[in-house]
Amino acid sequence: MDWLHMPPLAALRAFAAFAETGNVVQAGAALNVSHAAISQQLRALEAHLGAALLDRSGRALALTADGVHLARALQLGFGAIEAAVQEISAAGAARPLHVTCTPMFAAHWLMPRLAEFQASHPEIDLVLDPRGEVVELKPGGIDIAIRYGDGAWPGLEARMLLQSPMVVIAADSLLGGRRVVAPEDLLDLPWLEELGTTEASRWLESRGVTNSLRGPRTRLPGNLLMQAVRAGQGVAVSVQEFVAEDLQTGRLHALFTEGYGKGYHIATRPGVLRPEARSFAAWLQRQVKK
Repeated sequence: MDWLHMPPLAALRAFAAFAETGNVVQAGAALNVSHAAISQQLRALEAHLGAALLDRSGRALALTADGVHLARALQLGFGAIEAAVQEISAAGAARPLHVTCTPMFAAHWLMPRLAEFQASHPEIDLVLDPRGEVVELKPGGIDIAIRYGDGAWPGLEARMLLQSPMVVIAADSLLGGRRVVAPEDLLDLPWLEELGTTEASRWLESRGVTNSLRGPRTRLPGNLLMQAVRAGQGVAVSVQEFVAEDLQTGRLHALFTEGYGKGYHIATRPGVLRPEARSFAAWLQRQVKK
């Protein structure tokens, strides 16, 4: 299609509205513009085409033969567009809202609040996919990913949701009075990690520790991780927000704390979000402000 020679869409819409109503005032009301704007668009369209679309010889405007021909074509074209838009909108509304996050975030932050979202939005079907590994966001797949980090993920738009540093934690029963001043002091202790993550390795590497862990490493679901840490079964890396009460009561100790600029982000693909995804993202941010 030669788009360069097509008339402006606004002029075509104005003409289609006039052809449907037979009156510039009613056409303006249908498009929420003045009747003068409709008249201007009609004249601009005739000038663009070099043809008379309207017969102005009588008391009321009437379509010429060329005008009738164009009106029929626009009726078919705009009708097909409207049908396609309705089909796409209906398909999007029928697809559940798909959200992914870590099991730790789901268990400690999202699930205690989720009933409120479901009560206020009963029309939205939600699929919650808690997993440790990073999932690629593709069209027609996951709508929102809640990820921890600095928000600099290529190809994604990210908004800070919950800012909190990472902490390396352990119970007194595990440490047994051990003096911990450097990451190397932890290498012979057992470590606990959430399934799908490698937090222990990444943290030790970030601190320049090249020696591999000498103690055992156990990977388990996020909802079981904290139970094991509190029971003294190993050292773990966690988000400070999720263990704040344990640290305040002394049930757990923060051996190292870092990453003050990091936190959980709402990550989405660039572009316009589905209405359901916009509602969920807005609800998430309202929860943080409470």
